[in-house]
Amino acid sequence: MEKKLSSSESEALLKTLKERFEKNQNRHEGLEWDKVQVKLEANPEKLWSLNEMERTGGEPDVVHYDKTTDEYTFYDCAAESPKERRSLCYDRQALDARKENKPKNSVIDLATAMGISLLSEEQYRELQKLGKFDTKTSSWIETPAEIRKLGGAIFADFRYGTVFVYHNGAESYYAARGFRGALKV
Repeated sequence: MEKKLSSSESEALLKTLKERFEKNQNRHEGLEWDKVQVKLEANPEKLWSLNEMERTGGEPDVVHYDKTTDEYTFYDCAAESPKERRSLCYDRQALDARKENKPKNSVIDLATAMGISLLSEEQYRELQKLGKFDTKTSSWIETPAEIRKLGGAIFADFRYGTVFVYHNGAESYYAARGFRGALKV
């Protein structure tokens, strides 16, 4: 499958992203949309990935610019964990281990197919400084290898004014738990 949008799809996505960018200046103070758009137009596969983030309910927005690498970082900034990315176990190993009631997919497989990465715990905590996210839902986050080797995976949410990081068996899945992604352009 070609990971490229048509020109009309690109225009529509760029319009949506620009509107979100302008509406949420606190997420990217000092950055200019025109420079972001130039980077996006030069990277059609990244634009396709952002469209996947948008299509699945993530509401991606710019949250960081790295001067050293000349890269903009987008995070899913939907108030709650993206709707079309919920009810998923953590990875393929966990999905294959389930004998019954298997979910449709795993977080890692879907993120990889979308061309994005899961937020790390540090990135999740940074996101929470930009607003209140996951006050009713939770999001799987990148799990350290040592935890995953023992059968676990971690997720986070925001309750009582605090970011909480928890653990579950990697094969578990819940209707109120999805995942948030990051993309560098």
